[in-house]
Amino acid sequence: MDPQDGKRIEEALAQMRTEPVYRALGNCDVKVPDPCGLVIFGASGDLTKRKIIPSLYRLHQSKLLPEAFFVLGTSRTAMDSEQFRNSMLVAVKDAAPEDFDESSWKGFAAHLYYSPIDYMKAESYFSLKKELSELGKKYPTRGDCIFYLAIPPTIFEDVVVQLGSAGLSQQEEGYTHVVVEKPFGRDLASARRLNGILKNSFLEDQIYRIDHFLGLETAQNMLMFRFANSIFEPLWNKEYIDHIQITASETLGVEHRAGYYEEAGVIRDMFQNHMFQLLALVAMEPPPVFEAEPVREEKVKVFHSVRPFPLEELNHYLVIGQYGKGEIDGNPVPGYREEPGISKKSTTPTFAAMKVWVDNWRWNGVPFYLRSGKRLASRRTEISIHFKPVPHLMFSRVLDELIEPNALVFRVHPDEGLSLIFEAKKPGSKVCLRPVVMDFSYQRGVLMDPYEWVLLDCMNGDHMLFVREDGVEQAWSLLTPVIDYVESTTKVNEFPNYAAGSSGPEAAALLMGKDGRIWRPL
Repeated sequence: MDPQDGKRIEEALAQMRTEPVYRALGNCDVKVPDPCGLVIFGASGDLTKRKIIPSLYRLHQSKLLPEAFFVLGTSRTAMDSEQFRNSMLVAVKDAAPEDFDESSWKGFAAHLYYSPIDYMKAESYFSLKKELSELGKKYPTRGDCIFYLAIPPTIFEDVVVQLGSAGLSQQEEGYTHVVVEKPFGRDLASARRLNGILKNSFLEDQIYRIDHFLGLETAQNMLMFRFANSIFEPLWNKEYIDHIQITASETLGVEHRAGYYEEAGVIRDMFQNHMFQLLALVAMEPPPVFEAEPVREEKVKVFHSVRPFPLEELNHYLVIGQYGKGEIDGNPVPGYREEPGISKKSTTPTFAAMKVWVDNWRWNGVPFYLRSGKRLASRRTEISIHFKPVPHLMFSRVLDELIEPNALVFRVHPDEGLSLIFEAKKPGSKVCLRPVVMDFSYQRGVLMDPYEWVLLDCMNGDHMLFVREDGVEQAWSLLTPVIDYVESTTKVNEFPNYAAGSSGPEAAALLMGKDGRIWRPL
């Protein structure tokens, strides 16, 4: 290390240990974490290349990482630190070529290291411990360390147990955090087992279960919007809201995830985590203070209020589908069963639409309609709040057209923002109404990627955007019977039942249609 670099790091360390450091991001200040180390298990894998390293690079570029930090990549792949840096250089350029800066990259790359590991061998973890000690001398982190498990669920247990056995999970002078990617198990039993294994080595406040949907700007804005604006929260209940729709649609197929997706399906992949987390943000009660634990407590209460699905009449609550061949953006695409690595007789659902009831004082009688799927007409994640129609339509004798009830739409991704749809008089006519959209969009230049947010919060020890143990298990307790029933009853000849590029199965429209409601168009 250059002597000047060492001096600068020591000065930054001294400052950070006495007072927090903030950097401007748009019109807000963001806290820069204290010096720390990040160990990525699965560093040669796809998640590291597509999300973790590009996000860390952008944080470095925005000066939101401390001077004294390091990234130690580790996996079964044999390579050295220089080869790892070269591989990550390609990944960063591929992720956002327009953001790449050679000077920033050189500064960031100097903090990247790599060491191969055998996940099953105890001696590998003692070698890792020694290497972390050496890096801790070069980068004075006070022992603050994060273990990011970017690995297949099949080896979670081995890695977590070995970390505990080697003493790497212990917090001495600094903190030790472990980051767990979804899926958090594949059913209630496996989720409980995974949580038990984690808690044998780590305390609950050391565990960070990532759901990157919670790092999306508009998802974070949900709470701010609800609880900071007095004109909306009084209306946020069964007296004024008719129903709520939550949509997460993709135009992509299974891509490189065929092996995982064939075992998971859309309900495991999207509903147990992403969709139910968005549901909780909409439905939760106001916490007494805007802090991580009170917020997470209210979200868990929502899951406890969700009515269990009646399996004997599940067709009134759930529609599943699997895409066949079709067109996306005018280009032909194969059906799910024609994708590489997928069984020709697969009954794995790639689409689900679900009606959910939240049985509590606020939401009694208000249906929540959730839908998510692959190879749909558009890529969109949004939450739309549909208010009840006016109690008496005084214009009915002079207007031919139907007046649509007001709607509030949170565009979670990709065009982050929100819209309020209401009726207004057309100019030039005595009695003529039209829907008007009041729109707010986030400024693109100041938006952080959700992985940037969750990484930054993990470094700062903030659990707000992470999922708690009991929240994971309660969501699984609701969905495991549904998944088991679907997997045991779905027949080969039922799929495919929607074309790629469409809005999903026709039965999904009927799920709402029989209630006198319609989905927002994709």
